[in-house]
Amino acid sequence: MSIENNVEVVKSFLAAIGRRDKQGLLALSAEDIEWIIPGEDWPLAGTHRGHAGLADVLQKANETVETSFPEPPEFIAQGDRVLVVGFATGRVKATNRTFKDDWVFDVTVRDGKVTKIREYIDTQALARASEMDANPRS
Repeated sequence: MSIENNVEVVKSFLAAIGRRDKQGLLALSAEDIEWIIPGEDWPLAGTHRGHAGLADVLQKANETVETSFPEPPEFIAQGDRVLVVGFATGRVKATNRTFKDDWVFDVTVRDGKVTKIREYIDTQALARASEMDANPRS
């Protein structure tokens, strides 16, 4: 596939996430998709594999955070890799604390399917927003 087609697959994948379109996501994802989210002691952290792992991480995200993307992301592509650079704001539901997050998704596309996503996110901002103690750091 061309670089342009790979970018379109990633755009469609992100749009399906935004619509919470599970069937659309599965159609755009390889059966052995791998999604890596850094961090510890965070419900979304870890390596999520396959369609079941994809569904699980998206369900956890729905339950854990509210996120908005005030600016459209930037797409940078070479070969089968598409980097998506963006900014998000959000709220951790359990604590009602907000966060700001500059992020990058490193997405691999093969044969028209998303096969791997590695997130680079502001884990400190998310960890702080998740703290349950009475004296949060600012």
